[in-house]
Amino acid sequence: MDTTADLPTRRPRVMVLFGGRSGEHAISCATAGGVLRAIDRDRYDVLAVGITPAGRWVLAEDDPDRWAIVDGRLPQVEDTAAHVLLPQAVDDRDVQVLESGRLPRVLGEVDVVFPLLHGPFGEDGTLQGMLELADVRYVGAGVLASAVGMDKHMMKLVLAGHGLPVGPFVVVLPGELDRDPAGVSERAAALGLPLFVKPARAGSSLGITRVTDLADLPAAIRAAHVHDPKVIVEAAIVGREIECGVLGGRDGARARASLPGEIVVTDPRHTFYDFDAKYLDEAGVTLACPAELSEAETAAVREVAVRTFEAVGCEGLARVDVFVTATGEVVVNEINTMPGFTPFSMYPRMWQASGVPYSELVDELIRLALERPTGLR
Repeated sequence: MDTTADLPTRRPRVMVLFGGRSGEHAISCATAGGVLRAIDRDRYDVLAVGITPAGRWVLAEDDPDRWAIVDGRLPQVEDTAAHVLLPQAVDDRDVQVLESGRLPRVLGEVDVVFPLLHGPFGEDGTLQGMLELADVRYVGAGVLASAVGMDKHMMKLVLAGHGLPVGPFVVVLPGELDRDPAGVSERAAALGLPLFVKPARAGSSLGITRVTDLADLPAAIRAAHVHDPKVIVEAAIVGREIECGVLGGRDGARARASLPGEIVVTDPRHTFYDFDAKYLDEAGVTLACPAELSEAETAAVREVAVRTFEAVGCEGLARVDVFVTATGEVVVNEINTMPGFTPFSMYPRMWQASGVPYSELVDELIRLALERPTGLR
């Protein structure tokens, strides 16, 4: 099947979509700033569209500096008078802007969406399903891979089913803590201490608590409930925190893995790589890229990363986070189907170390999306 027959002969228009309704709204905005700065404006027309925390789609400022995290200030998409309406059917691909008291303004056809949304209502397959229905190409994983990658419970089941190593865990379903607190505590206790309690479907380390005393478990679960009614409790794994970037293959080729990177939390105020350590306290964290691993360990991490990418049916890009134990075992922690993508984020930094500069990485992802059809593939 010729997947390029209906590609535009003009300069493709890219919608950079960011913000969103999840708790990772600000991180999505910061990611968008990096991408807006890097897109080759001679090669692509760019349309910046933000989604407010309430879910309103609006024309956004095409200014990378507007979306940066500066001095701890987290950017946010504000509602405006210019509300964006996506095409609702395959025979009408024009994006329109609705403004109070005016006739709809047509912005033209969008050829590919770069959805830089993190967390629920963006990274979890919901947005991807809408774009599939509208027959609009987009960067990144499809509906199923996005949903599986977002849900740590389902992700671990899929990875284990493919023979990939994952750490011990238990799931606390909605309402279960109230119905059977003793049973929840008993199941978690079997994992040993310390424990990590996480929202099942959130990212950026939001709502995560490190538990060293079982008496603190209910409060940790309640904190995770702020972000998700389903919670996952994981056993701590002793090992180095290693990440690896994966990039989809061209023309049916296997996906590509970057050189791995390593996260080392150096500030004792952070007992793990939490939200503040990730985004607000760069001095308290060392990001080594490439990681100082043996040749065999590097090869093992890269192979596990690609196998993880393939296991969930991912496309485009992903960051795979693993632990490398003292014995050299590689244990998968999670896959992020839309990882942080500022120039300082680990995903682009790992590809930079692998010989792919940030601007080239952005271009490659757009090209992969333009060449991929919507629908079954």
